[in-house]
Amino acid sequence: MAQPAAKTAAEHRLTLAEIVDWLVEDGAVARAAAETVKKERRYWRGAQHPLALVAEEGWKDLRAPHKPLTLDALAEWLAKRVGLEYLHIDPLKINFSVVTEVMSSAYASRFRILPVELTAKEVVVATAEPFVREWEPEIARLARREVRRVIGNPQAIERCQVEFYNLAKSIKGANRSATGGSGLSNLEQLVELGSADKALDANDAHVVKVVDWLWQYAFEQRASDIHIEPRREAGLVRFRIDGVLHQVYQIPPSVLAAMTSRIKILGRMDVVEKRRPQDGRIKTRTADGDEVELRLSTLPTAFGEKLVMRIFDPEVLVRDFRELGFSDEDHRRWKEMTARPNGIVLVTGPTGSGKTTTLYSTLKSLATPEVNVCTIEDPIEMVEPAFNQMQVQSNIDLGFAEGVRALMRQDPDIIMVGEIRDLETAEMAVQAALTGHLVLSTLHTNDAPSAMTRLLELGVAPYLLNATFNGVMGQRLLRTLCPHCKQPTELNRAEDAAAWDALVAPFTAKRPASVYKPVGCLECRMTGFMGRVGIYETLVHSPGIKQLIAEAADLARVREQAMKEGMKPLRISGAMKVAAGLTTIDEVLKVAPPVREPAG
Repeated sequence: MAQPAAKTAAEHRLTLAEIVDWLVEDGAVARAAAETVKKERRYWRGAQHPLALVAEEGWKDLRAPHKPLTLDALAEWLAKRVGLEYLHIDPLKINFSVVTEVMSSAYASRFRILPVELTAKEVVVATAEPFVREWEPEIARLARREVRRVIGNPQAIERCQVEFYNLAKSIKGANRSATGGSGLSNLEQLVELGSADKALDANDAHVVKVVDWLWQYAFEQRASDIHIEPRREAGLVRFRIDGVLHQVYQIPPSVLAAMTSRIKILGRMDVVEKRRPQDGRIKTRTADGDEVELRLSTLPTAFGEKLVMRIFDPEVLVRDFRELGFSDEDHRRWKEMTARPNGIVLVTGPTGSGKTTTLYSTLKSLATPEVNVCTIEDPIEMVEPAFNQMQVQSNIDLGFAEGVRALMRQDPDIIMVGEIRDLETAEMAVQAALTGHLVLSTLHTNDAPSAMTRLLELGVAPYLLNATFNGVMGQRLLRTLCPHCKQPTELNRAEDAAAWDALVAPFTAKRPASVYKPVGCLECRMTGFMGRVGIYETLVHSPGIKQLIAEAADLARVREQAMKEGMKPLRISGAMKVAAGLTTIDEVLKVAPPVREPAG
């Protein structure tokens, strides 16, 4: 690769002509295109970085593999060109409460730099101007550490300058407003002598800014849950992204308590009550104007209230079943169960396996103007105008069973019960199905066949189950491979073949010649995965299954019969996703329960 001319080492900001000439030298851009851009932008004097101007042209790299010259790709190219390391700025991996102490916001903005890491020996600073170094000696002196420069995306540097410093300023301001104790209901009460015990106001402007930032940041990062967790010294904020928790920030306890109070106020929860769990909900909008619902849940812990916010995207209600991960066979069997005018249909799986999404999507497709759809939930997860939704109120003895009993008098066609937890609720669901209603509900079991035996164990009579049961679907969510960086790999090693055989055992499924493996890129934050997809097993209540239930047969025989009638276990459904290049063998083995050997 050609090196920059000696004159470029002098202190100066990059120019557009300099950038495009280097791209031509490296064979990434045609000279004619470069000359056209230089001519058109001859009198350009804006604040926009020249790399951003080049990215706007939408060029593709003339060298293989001819990838688009995006701003990230250009920043990475520049780093190699000038002999520096490239850093993709991921806010989830930067402790900005520490790095913002290195320099002031005005100083960072003046030189278009961003501190990204601080260790005992060095301070790492991201820049998009490799030949502007006048700030380096001063930062090294003030920080008393060596300075290591890295090249970053200029737009990411500019955006993070604003976000990091504004957030750090808000948290410092909020912390200064709390002149005394944290106001937490702490297991280990710390008594500070000579200080007023004044809790921070939840409506403090700084606290409002921090909460607003928290939500906006979570939406940008595709988080499904936000965890605010009090600790002895500092509170933690964590996001669950694609099923995995990531630590985002550490917040002083007083600020954390004020944030929790602020969110409880917005969620119409009892702010004073900190001794018992509470539930609430908030509806908000993203920067793009999309409505998002947050379901809130508090829990008293040793160091204060822990708050979890589950983020519900209304778009899930309009998703096609294929987008959720249903195969044609899964969809056909599910439709067969839910198209009947009456009966019980169950969805099973652990918490966070997508049961609510499946039920809401199904109800949305069934909720025509000709039918009355009623739900009883704990709590109402997503508000949908097409349904009549009621929430469980345990404080006034309105549980699932009482809710179903009340709904029966509301002339319903379809009833959705949030969860069958006990015999009373199960019996009310059976009664509703016997009187001509379609009842959809969830059950916490490992797989679909276990749902039937669970209902029998609860005390539902076998003849009533046979009279009302339509079928059950078990499901899980798998992380999907990032489409931007996944790479094919052959299944030729012995351990790979053994992993595939373990996945499909005791079945025999044709081993694919190759599968895809995660790599990691900027789009997926170097995880190799982006998004999740469902895997399903559907058990239709057939005459063969009815016979086994009447005979009080064990679970193994029910599972064997279901497989004979076409039920594909979760791992086989996962193997199909692996063969289609959507996920990995390890991901399926981690999520889906093993297939038990059929009874011999």
